[in-house]
Amino acid sequence: MLPTIAQLATDLSAGRTTSRALTEAALTRALDPAGEGARVFTRIDADRARAMAETSDALRAVGVVRSPLEGLPVSIKDLLDVAGQVTTAGSVVLKDAPAAERSAPVIERLVAAGAVIVGRTNMTEFAFSGLGLNPHYGTPRNPWDRVGGGRIPGGSSSGAAVSVTDGMAVVGIGSDTGGSVRIPSALCGLTGFKPTQRRVPTAGALPLSTSLDSIGPLAATVHCCAVVDAILAGQTAVAPPARNVRDARLAVPDTLVLNDLDDAVASAFERACARLSAAGARLQRIAVPEFTELGQLHARGTLAGAEAWAWHRPLLAERGNAYDPRVGLRLRGGEAMGAADYIDLLAARRRWIAQVEARIAGFDALLMPTVPIVAPRVDALRDSDPAYFAANGLILRNPTLINFLDGCALSLPCHAEGEPPVGLMLAGAGGQDAHVLALGRAVESLLLNRLR
Repeated sequence: MLPTIAQLATDLSAGRTTSRALTEAALTRALDPAGEGARVFTRIDADRARAMAETSDALRAVGVVRSPLEGLPVSIKDLLDVAGQVTTAGSVVLKDAPAAERSAPVIERLVAAGAVIVGRTNMTEFAFSGLGLNPHYGTPRNPWDRVGGGRIPGGSSSGAAVSVTDGMAVVGIGSDTGGSVRIPSALCGLTGFKPTQRRVPTAGALPLSTSLDSIGPLAATVHCCAVVDAILAGQTAVAPPARNVRDARLAVPDTLVLNDLDDAVASAFERACARLSAAGARLQRIAVPEFTELGQLHARGTLAGAEAWAWHRPLLAERGNAYDPRVGLRLRGGEAMGAADYIDLLAARRRWIAQVEARIAGFDALLMPTVPIVAPRVDALRDSDPAYFAANGLILRNPTLINFLDGCALSLPCHAEGEPPVGLMLAGAGGQDAHVLALGRAVESLLLNRLR
């Protein structure tokens, strides 16, 4: 089992370890030529991390502990600005861009909380895929299966996930536009949280879709995610208490989200539902016809496509050949969406959100598989465009519903020991973050023996 923020904070408080020791262990793993570090990080800040760790230990020695994250190694996705560093977003296109003049607010909040930033993590180029493949910096291999070419980690926060699974960081900070925190969490056996977008500032994050982008953590437990989420949101770093699952009202949509499940996901999801029911939760299958309407709403284009095209069009004109061809193809697709189509989609989204919120108002959360399949093999997707785009669409399908809803969602592991990682998603309408996290802590406790 991975170490948690609570466990490590206790060890630090008791003097059983130091921030410098934890940081050196993380850096050793990150720099190990036999490990995944070269594919996980686009930049490792070893000297800066050691200095931050020493500062943390000195402050602790005089009784100053800034948060539960004090002195713990944290990785950050390579689309977040850090003063003095170039933000490349997993691309070679921006490698010669000017360094950021100031850090993103979420970085400033992490540093103020005492986090030790070990480095910038690899990602799908410009965050525009849910698979995690990157032809420029390599694709981090999923810890579940690294035989041969290995399995995909999920994306776009690919390096963030593997930095945590492989002990290079206690927490990874990622972004989530259509599932990019939850997908790698699900495929790699981690817990990930996508907050309501407005709660966490996205300033200083290179945008994919300004309407949909959000920033959240990948970590070992719901408690870890809740603590880090509070820090990112500028709140007191305290996790909400667990809410008993008894009599919790959980809606299981039978529209779209249960289609095309592979056997491993279907089995793990049904076991999780059965365990929740046995513990007194009230699960109800419901129709959510709005889910099937997204295809029609997006017939003239998507928010992510239009907004990404608006940002990338000068770069595509100047350096289009340097992009990952698959990412470039998707970005150019945004050009076809007209201004009126975009305005119509924004209005349609507002109506859609109101309809879905009314439909789920009587429930405490939505319950669904995070991703309908287990992680595919890297070579199967790398070497075939049809397989790549089919897998990308399927893997993004469930998580992106919650982004379009402007909601919040957890993905937590629900597989049994020896099985491929499978994510269980608990989701709520916008602003229900504390309720989803509280319920998630109880669900997590109920499923704890999944790995025993």
